[in-house]
Amino acid sequence: MPLISEPIPIFLTVMAIILLAPLLLGRLKIPNVISLIIAGVAVGPHGFNLLARDMSFEIFGQVGLLYLMFLAGIEIDMYHLKKNITKGLVFGAYTFMIPLVAGAVAAMVFFDMSVLTGVLLGSVFAAHTLIAYPIVSRFGLTKTPPVVIAIAGTIVAVLGSLIVLAGVLGVEREGSIGSLFPILGALVAFCIGVIYIYPRITRWFFKNYREPVPQFIYVLVMVFLSAAIAKWIGIEGVFGAFFAGLVLNRYIPARSPLMGRLEFVGNAIFIPYFLIGVGMLIDLHVVVAGWSTLYVAGVMTAIAMATKWLAALATQKTFGMDSLARSIIYQLSNAHTAVALAVVTIGYSMNLLSVEILNGTVIMILITCTVSSLGTESAATRMRLRIIEDSDDDSTRKESPVPRTLVTVANPLTAPGLVDLAILSRDPSLSGPETQLCALHVRTDNSSSSREIGRRTLELAEKAAAAVENTLTPIERVDNNFINGVVNTMAERDISEVFIGLHRRVGVIDTFMGDKIEQLLIATDRMVVITRLFIPVNTVTRIIVAVPPKAQYETGFRRWVEAVGNIGRQLGCRVIFHCSPDAAPLIATVLRRARIELRTEFETMETYDDFVIQSREVLDDDLFIVVSARRSSLSFSSDMDSVPSFLQRYFSRHNIIILYPEQFGTEPTLTIADTMLADTVTTPGRLWIRAKEAMRSLDRVRRRLLGHTLPRSHRGRPDGE
Repeated sequence: MPLISEPIPIFLTVMAIILLAPLLLGRLKIPNVISLIIAGVAVGPHGFNLLARDMSFEIFGQVGLLYLMFLAGIEIDMYHLKKNITKGLVFGAYTFMIPLVAGAVAAMVFFDMSVLTGVLLGSVFAAHTLIAYPIVSRFGLTKTPPVVIAIAGTIVAVLGSLIVLAGVLGVEREGSIGSLFPILGALVAFCIGVIYIYPRITRWFFKNYREPVPQFIYVLVMVFLSAAIAKWIGIEGVFGAFFAGLVLNRYIPARSPLMGRLEFVGNAIFIPYFLIGVGMLIDLHVVVAGWSTLYVAGVMTAIAMATKWLAALATQKTFGMDSLARSIIYQLSNAHTAVALAVVTIGYSMNLLSVEILNGTVIMILITCTVSSLGTESAATRMRLRIIEDSDDDSTRKESPVPRTLVTVANPLTAPGLVDLAILSRDPSLSGPETQLCALHVRTDNSSSSREIGRRTLELAEKAAAAVENTLTPIERVDNNFINGVVNTMAERDISEVFIGLHRRVGVIDTFMGDKIEQLLIATDRMVVITRLFIPVNTVTRIIVAVPPKAQYETGFRRWVEAVGNIGRQLGCRVIFHCSPDAAPLIATVLRRARIELRTEFETMETYDDFVIQSREVLDDDLFIVVSARRSSLSFSSDMDSVPSFLQRYFSRHNIIILYPEQFGTEPTLTIADTMLADTVTTPGRLWIRAKEAMRSLDRVRRRLLGHTLPRSHRGRPDGE
């Protein structure tokens, strides 16, 4: 009988363990993962018997394991996953087949098992659990290739082990593996169904329900629904949770409030519950139960660790990776917990495996979890240091100054969205006090209602930034007009870029941009980003960017390209640049130097008239970014005068951003030697460029004379709607 049996004391004890165990054992340099497992051993039925491993630990432990796999899927950078998918599948094949074959042979040699039972025990060695994943997550390494490869290989190994288990049970019960084929068919149908249904439901739900609590509950429902269906068709729920994470990955950006809530709840409650429950399963008394148990445990542990190391080594040699990458892959795949215990328990209940194998598995779990956690901590530390050193030593990368961003907020309803977009446009490494992120509310009167609106708007903006661990400075200013308030704040704070929402037209004579924005563009030469989003930014499917000719010569070229690249990277969507052939290599150069990896496409656009023809490609779920220019800038042309009316006429229901780059600023620009334009600095080269520009101008005049005008309808809407 455990000493603590009442619900409230049980929950209090667990919370105290989650709080104190990492703090106390952390002084001994013991990782948090091992601290919680050790605490579970101490308070469990095989320790001081303070707590029983009752139904609460069964439920929360299972939820914690599913949550762990879900976070592994949701935090993967899909760009890097697709980039490393071949390596992940190869590692998955290695880390499944090598332990399976070696384990089956060892079982027949050392334990005198039959072929069927040996294969079952081999599947125990093949499966592993990402129990050290929170460690690499804490170091910010979840998007590095070795971690992505290890995660992809984990799913292959777990799925393969479960299929082997189903095949062995089919042979044992029915004398054939015929029961395995329906499971494989159901698995294929399950994957296709989730890939087709989940994105459509998720996009609809996020568009119609933007409150944080319903979105959080919705994600949990979809994850556990996927896990339940996977369990129902005969595949372990961990696969369903991980697969749901991969599919939902696209709609939960890494720097979003929803991701922050998901990680917080998982790391604070569910995953620690799972780790404590694992510790409560471990019975240290089996170590002294007899030499047979020690013999079995020693052989099993040696096979498990050696075969996983061989799999990591084979992956390293196959793809020419370094030893640190191999160490990360090996340590992440070295821990055996839930799946191994489930396979052994089922085999023991069917009299296929002995009690010595069951006890040996428990000892193997303890040793492999300890080695995996300690090894991952060491390898992750070295990789983090290498990344920092590479960043410091990269002499080819020209660092841009840290942007000082001002978000003008006037409405409590739109303030969080503006702040989210501004944060998405910045380098993810910029967080904390160095972010230089400000929110400004300008009011022209001192009434109580105006003060209340300003206070509420800034409060919501500050909460939006805090939800993604960014520091925002709220500024409330009383001035004689909005423009003076913004310009004076920019001068006082040395602001380099402004995010502002597009106004709503209130009259026939009102312009598309509005008088305030037009005056702001005249009053400042800093980058101005004007936004209008009808849908949540995380539901955007593509980003389409219209880049005017000569945009690469503007002072703010580097910053706006990095901003667009950061948004695309955070959303995980494709970015299509419509630009001149001269600008395309420069855009790619900026993205490469900023280490922004994302899916990009380049379409040729000589003039803005060219984009008019392609305007039908912009869909309702796309984000359309128009890079414009001030009249005195190099890239300004007469075509830009018609852009506002064009946007109002044909994109009145679309998500748009109008971006005015910085002009005459101090931001470093790309040198001629950095680009393919180095060959055009000679006099003949300049003459050739001017000749091409003249030919394009003549062609534009010719098309206009032939009647080339804006399309009369756009996406089936009546003219002028």
